[in-house]
Amino acid sequence: MATVPGRDKYRSFLDDETDNVQWRHGGPPTYDVVNQLFEQGRTKEWEEGSLEEIVQNAIKTWEMELSHKVRLQDFKSINQQKFKLIVNGGEGLNGEEALKMGSYNALLKNSLPKEFQYYRADEESFESSHEAFRSAFPRGFAWEVIAVYSGPPLITFKFRHWGIFEGPFKGHAPTGETVEFYGLATVKVDENLKAEEVEVYYDPAQLFAGLLKGPSISDSASACPFHSTT
Repeated sequence: MATVPGRDKYRSFLDDETDNVQWRHGGPPTYDVVNQLFEQGRTKEWEEGSLEEIVQNAIKTWEMELSHKVRLQDFKSINQQKFKLIVNGGEGLNGEEALKMGSYNALLKNSLPKEFQYYRADEESFESSHEAFRSAFPRGFAWEVIAVYSGPPLITFKFRHWGIFEGPFKGHAPTGETVEFYGLATVKVDENLKAEEVEVYYDPAQLFAGLLKGPSISDSASACPFHSTT
């Protein structure tokens, strides 16, 4: 899980040749805005070169590749043949399946009856899922490592994910508050320190408690004394 210096101090492989890598939006992304949110809101600042920093940057790199690279063959953070993502003990997704679904759908997919689902991943596309969270978190959805409990080959760590709810989410008005959740994860790496298996455990209710806290947008509009339907 070694990182390679490049244009972003928290993510590797952003300087890959555009001619050889198929980027989802035509070129590598920039992370200036969410990096600022991360630096302002993080609760830990790890020493450069520490295991905690290496793990944190490696996961940020994997998330970048999953969100912005079109082809699995262009991923450098994982073992493409062996990779599997398991969330909350559910069915594992291989690399191609996770890439097709996108990071949000892969992490939010569950087997609850639909009437109990806060978010229906099977009804969302890669694009619609990312748009929903970009809308809710215009400054991005920051991520940090809180603690690392074991090193390679089976890395175990605690993480925090947060954003400022400043845009609408699924018909709910923004609150301007910080929305966050915590979780635990393990990453099994191969001899080249590429991820073979990622297991993530967290409570989605922590996330949606903040996102569904905002009033219905239609209710908010009707409550406004200056709103007119004519």
